[in-house]
Amino acid sequence: MMVIMSKKSTTRQLPSRKEETHERIVEVAARAIRRTGYSGTGVADIMKEAGLTHGGFYAHFDSRDALLAEAGDRAGAESVALAARVAATAPPGQALQAMMQAYLSPEHIAAIETGCPVSALGSEMPRQAPEVRRAATIHIKEMIDLFARQLPDWGQPQAHEQAMALVCGLIGTTMVARAVDDPKLSQALCAAALKQFSPAAE
Repeated sequence: MMVIMSKKSTTRQLPSRKEETHERIVEVAARAIRRTGYSGTGVADIMKEAGLTHGGFYAHFDSRDALLAEAGDRAGAESVALAARVAATAPPGQALQAMMQAYLSPEHIAAIETGCPVSALGSEMPRQAPEVRRAATIHIKEMIDLFARQLPDWGQPQAHEQAMALVCGLIGTTMVARAVDDPKLSQALCAAALKQFSPAAE
């Protein structure tokens, strides 16, 4: 009996085929919502991109909103994890500056499909189902907390307020920088925002 229990505790269970398929659908949907928006993302298109038939959708999700919520959750988690990696690998005392530079970098501005879902989808979020907005809210709070932890007065109420303003500023700047059709203006907007936000990193 003890041998069997020991064997079970050390055996890693591989994901089932259904779990792997579910993950593939969510991965495709997480990119699709950022690329084409919530309203521009159809179930049939996601299933086709995932290499699956439309009819198999309801074996994995109760509704389109359930998929959008899970896709948004995945996209948000990816964004927070990336910001955390930037902070962790930055030189001592430079984590906040590195996070801001990464967020407003030309690479992130161009990478709407794989970048922060809030800056890609923010204007659409108020009109989404409660579960979709809940997924977004969780990761917005996580991002604010991550930025607050890089501030010198972390733990004080003003640090949280400063982080909220900073995250909103970064998201807004990214949305406007993506909206304009002038690359030089887009870069100038990001540079101006970094210049204004930089005192927060001191």
